[in-house]
Amino acid sequence: MPRGQLKPLWCSRSIKQNMPASSSNPIILYDGVCGLCNRLVQFVLKQDSRDRFRFASLQSDFATRVLRRHGAAPEDLDTVYLVSDHALAGERLASRSDAAIAVLNELGGGLSVLGVVLRLFPRWLRNWGYNLVARNRYRVFGKYDSCPIPSEKDRRKFLDLQ
Repeated sequence: MPRGQLKPLWCSRSIKQNMPASSSNPIILYDGVCGLCNRLVQFVLKQDSRDRFRFASLQSDFATRVLRRHGAAPEDLDTVYLVSDHALAGERLASRSDAAIAVLNELGGGLSVLGVVLRLFPRWLRNWGYNLVARNRYRVFGKYDSCPIPSEKDRRKFLDLQ
């Protein structure tokens, strides 16, 4: 296996998606093959004491439909998105550092304080840092050959697996 590659697992594009027509749960759209992104999803799963977040890989048909609806490029895997009020009239899409800050705020506690501190920096500076990490994430954190399968306990939170 080439250096930087992780154990091959599964990818979600071919799984039938069966999700409710609308959801007030925030949905994180992430690069399903990125080692860093998968670690961040695991972090959110552990910190999400209110069981609010749902997840979908950017490689899924679900993410493609949401991103196209908002005029975003589904093929841009360098961006994390947060979908709020999915399929409701006020559906919103945050990206890059704005999405990360919104996730921190939703998690609450000390993490929301970190979100407030990050918001003090101008968006151009936050996104410059975000883009620097995004450009180097595969080299530093590795890349899966396909999207990892979540644990049985968390599987219901992944919209592209249902």
